[in-house]
Amino acid sequence: MPRSSPTQGQVRGYTKSKANKANLDYKLVSMTPEVANILASEIQPLISTLQKGDVRTTGNDRIGAGDMLGITIFELGSSLFSNADHNIGSTSASGSGTMVPPHITSQELPPTQVENDGTIMVPYAGHLKVKGKTPSQVATMIQKSLKGKSQNPQVMVRIQKDINNTVIVSGEVSKPGRVILSLADEHLSDVVAIAGGAKYAPQDTEIELVRRGRLGATDLATLENHPEEDIRVDPGDRIRVIYQPRTFTAFGAIGQTQERNEVKFGTATLTLAGALARIGGPADSRADPNGVYLIRYENEEVCNRLGIPVKAGHHSAPVAYEIDLMNPTQYFLAQRIPVKDHDAILITDAPSTRFFKINMLIGTLLGEGTTAGLYAVR
Repeated sequence: MPRSSPTQGQVRGYTKSKANKANLDYKLVSMTPEVANILASEIQPLISTLQKGDVRTTGNDRIGAGDMLGITIFELGSSLFSNADHNIGSTSASGSGTMVPPHITSQELPPTQVENDGTIMVPYAGHLKVKGKTPSQVATMIQKSLKGKSQNPQVMVRIQKDINNTVIVSGEVSKPGRVILSLADEHLSDVVAIAGGAKYAPQDTEIELVRRGRLGATDLATLENHPEEDIRVDPGDRIRVIYQPRTFTAFGAIGQTQERNEVKFGTATLTLAGALARIGGPADSRADPNGVYLIRYENEEVCNRLGIPVKAGHHSAPVAYEIDLMNPTQYFLAQRIPVKDHDAILITDAPSTRFFKINMLIGTLLGEGTTAGLYAVR
């Protein structure tokens, strides 16, 4: 007879069979309050770990290779860079309103690009190492270098084209590209918003951050709901926004009649109780509520806490958690157990389903035979 899933007895029997030992060798774990506590207390890999150990004391105003600097030099009296007066003066001390020419001149140098070695060339000041310094620090360096060559020089430096203090944002945002950081110390969610915002719902949007060769990832909903995970962005970071809806799969005697049994989370967090409700729970006519299974590859940390061995060279092990929905306590535990992306839920067939189908088949055959006999008598 056709069946939609194994029975609880078949699942338990296969778990102990040699075939299971020869293949995946998955472990069957009965759901208890202790197991639920371990699953509920699991801490997912946090993107904030990329910031661990970083003690950053500087802002997003450091000069780096490729930056384009604008340099303006003001001189008093005899000018080294320009002979033209710009009539920058003040009224006389007597208050007569007569302008007193102060002989102050200003000269804006051509845009100066920072070389790969972190230096720039300024006339009469020579090559200066500016990488890692702020514009005001560079202005002081130029001013000191011009001392004795120009009369009371004053220097202003600004970053015209900022390459160093930027991050690259790509993927599912409205305006991908280079984002310039400011002294406001933007965070991950800020940068995504500056790039036009994510195109999809926060719970379906994954944020990947690459920083100095290390990779971290989380979803946008986590950044919104847990500010401690919304870490500060550093110059040189690369951020990728990915549309990745999380789903779980349901098999067996489920209550829903939809053709597709791959179900989207639709929320930032989803518990086992919520997942069972989304699939309609066990089907009344054929399911065994004693045999509901949550199936997943569990990570090494959780396996160690559960006492489940992990094969050498692997970082996870297959586990099937058995839930008995005839036990009211299990409903409370199901409300605490988080569902993970790509989990599978199996609801087993009741042992009596086969006999019910046989009886229906026999009844159908007898009914057809009786009908044929009546026609023959007539």
